[in-house]
Formats: sequence, structure tokens, C-alpha cells
Amino acid sequence: MKLNLAARLFAAVLSAAVAVAVAMGVAAHVNLNRDFLGFLNEQAVGRLDLAVPSVRSGYRQQGSWDFLRQRPDLWFRLLRPAPEDERVPLMDRPPAQASPAELTGASRRFTLLDADRIRIVGFDSPAENAIERAIVVDGITVGWLVLTPFESVSSGAEKRFADAQARTGWLVGGGAVLLAAAVALWASRRLLLPVRQVAAATHRLAAGDYGARVPEQNVDDEVGQLAHDFNQLAVTLQRNEAMRREFMADVSHELRTPLGVLHGELEALEDGVRPLDAAALRSLRGEVVTLHKLVDDLYQLSLADVGALSYRKAELDLREIIDEAAGSFGERLRSSGLALQMELPSGPLPTFGDARRLRQLFSNLLENSCRYTDTGGALHLQARREGRQMLIDLHDSAPGVLDEHLPRLFDRFFRAEASRSRRSGGAGLGLSICQRIVEAHEGRIEARPSPLGGLWLRVELPALG
Repeated sequence: MKLNLAARLFAAVLSAAVAVAVAMGVAAHVNLNRDFLGFLNEQAVGRLDLAVPSVRSGYRQQGSWDFLRQRPDLWFRLLRPAPEDERVPLMDRPPAQASPAELTGASRRFTLLDADRIRIVGFDSPAENAIERAIVVDGITVGWLVLTPFESVSSGAEKRFADAQARTGWLVGGGAVLLAAAVALWASRRLLLPVRQVAAATHRLAAGDYGARVPEQNVDDEVGQLAHDFNQLAVTLQRNEAMRREFMADVSHELRTPLGVLHGELEALEDGVRPLDAAALRSLRGEVVTLHKLVDDLYQLSLADVGALSYRKAELDLREIIDEAAGSFGERLRSSGLALQMELPSGPLPTFGDARRLRQLFSNLLENSCRYTDTGGALHLQARREGRQMLIDLHDSAPGVLDEHLPRLFDRFFRAEASRSRRSGGAGLGLSICQRIVEAHEGRIEARPSPLGGLWLRVELPALG
């Protein structure tokens, strides 16, 4: 059975918490037993050392161990702390203080052995690892006081203490597991909710629903950033799809128009409605030229998109290229009634680029201004160097372009006209090609409102030297 991401996250967090809780419980249990037993044995050893002077004092008073063989009940009195005056009778010794060793019954594990290591009184079965203290009287070892250490927690107060600690440890561990389960459940539901939303939106997006979006709750964390990036991706794909459809519609429209004119002209010639004269040939040739330019522009853009547009860059004078491009539009400007004013420096404008592509760039810019500027208008072309940049500004007069249309002027087939009529001619590809050429020369181009009432196109290219 396959588990979803939420179930796997829940299982992983819960398993880790259970493992940690069990490990901590076992470690605490082992350490408690070991350290607790060590503590009890240390207390018992201290009680053993305290009892040695008392037992030695009792032997001195009685002269032998026979009194304990006859009266074993005196054994615990003998273990009481020895007074400063060893002549105080055994029966008059004060009781031992309630030390931790006494509370745990350490004296009940004491064994008294004679000099031959024969048990006299005390614990019946001393262990092999028993702790011994010699009873030395006047330089002679008369016996041994032996302590059998704890091997495990026995019944009694220490057993109850150990059990209480174990119960507390397991209760804390169980509470930690339950808390981890609650956190894991919350995390699997709350934290993965945006992920599930992104996954669902991704399926819709893959199915062609480019309007799919996910709510952005907190963009400061990774999940929120994922939702934000997904929405950006969806917006980009939606825009690209709209541009693709618009592109196909525009290409179809731009191709159908000259083809339709050609088809109508040829039918008129075939039917004899129109004579095959020079005017008819010029009309046919004009439509073919329009069609050829459109196909060539599309080809240039396709090459630029895949990075295959060829460039042969060399050191050149930008002033000469601008002057040549403007000179080729002399007749076109006169026929359109447009006045061109140029401000070029007297010296060269050295740069590094492709002369043919830069000539195409400025020809397209001038073509755009000539096509969309009203008859009798004016064009102002200025070029200068500022620092490491070459600035080329082309202003034209009315009509202008709305501010919201300026960023889209470099989109394919976009024209600022309200209708798609061919009154001004052109397919709206010239400025797109200009942008590709400028970017290939590591520059940039932008459109602004012109002080002359029309469009201001600024080109920035890197200067040489």
C-alpha cells in the first residue's frame, strides 16, 4: 500500500519521537539503577567505615567476640557510633542517626568475621565481592567487618523509589510520544496543505488550465515561496500561451492579407477584368515585397530566439552607420513630408559590433517613425557618448503612444493602433528585431513619451575605449 506524503511525514515524525522516547526511557532506567545502586553502596561504605571504631571499641571492652556469640542481640548496639570515651558501656551507647545508609538498611548487610574469617554474627551469606574492613586491636587483626553491596534494588524504600522513578520516566516518555503524535498530525495536515494545493494546481496546469493559482499565505518560508513561485510560473505560462495564440492569429492575418490581394489580382488578370500592364505588375510586386519582408522578419526573429542570428563584430564608427541609415531615408522622408533633424558629434563614435546588424537596427527605427508619424511631422535623431555608453535618441512627433502601451512596443505584432487595420502598414515586427539586435550588442532599448508629442526611442550601446 502506497502512503501519501502526509502519512509518511506523520509516520516519520512519530517513529522518531517514539524511538527517542524509548531510548531515553531505557537509558534513564539503566542509569538510574546503576547510579542509584552506586549511591546506596557509597552510603553503606561510609556507614561501614563509621562502624569499624565502634566494633573495635566493643572488642576492647569485652576482650573477645564471645559476648556476641552468646547474645547476638547486642550486634546492632555494637554498630552504634563509638563514644569519645571507649569505657562507656555498650548498653549505654546512643542510637545511630537516621542517615541515608541507615534508612536503606545498610547495617543489615554487615557481617562480622573472626580472625579466621568464620562468621560470628550479622548477614548470613556475605557476597564474594563483599567490602571488608579489618578490626585491628593493639596491632593485631582480631576480625573483619564485611559489607555485602547491593546487586539490585531490593524490596523496601529503595525499591519503591526506583519504581516511582521508572513510572515517572515512562509517563514522561508516553506524554512525549503523544505530544509528538499531535505535532506530527498537525504538521502533516497544516504544513503540507500548501504542498497539496500546489500539487493539485500543477495537475490543472498540466491539463491546460493556465488560470490555476494557489493561495499565498506566508512567503517567508519555503512552502510559501513555493506557492509564490508556482503562481509566477502559471502567470508566465498563461502569458506565453496568450502570446502564442496571438502570434498565430497575427501571423495568419498578416500572411492572409497579401496573399488575398495577390489572389484577387491574379483572378482579375485571368478573367480579363484588369489588363496585364505595368500598374498591375507594380501592384503584384508590392504585395510580394510585403509578403517577403514579413517572412524575412519572422525568419530573423526565429534565428534570434534560438541564438542563431549571425553577427560579425568588429571595431567601427557608429556615427558613420547612423549617417548612412538616415541618408537612405531621404526620399522617404521627403515624400512623407517629414523633417529630420540630426545632432551627431563631429568626431567618431567608436564601438564594437556588427555593421550590417546595426545598420538594420537604425533603419528599422527610422522606418517605424516614418510609418507612424503624421504627415508634416518632425524627427529628431541625436547620438552622443556618455562615459562608457553610447546614447542614441530618436524622437518623433504626434501621434503619441499611451503609457500603458510603451512596455509592449517590443512585443511581436504589437501595434499601438486601436484597430488591426493596415492603414500604417507593417506587421509590428520591426521593434522586436531591434530589441534582439541591441541585446546581442550587450545594450538596451526603451520607449518613452517624446517631448515632440510622439515616441522617444532610446538605444544604449557600450562604447569602445
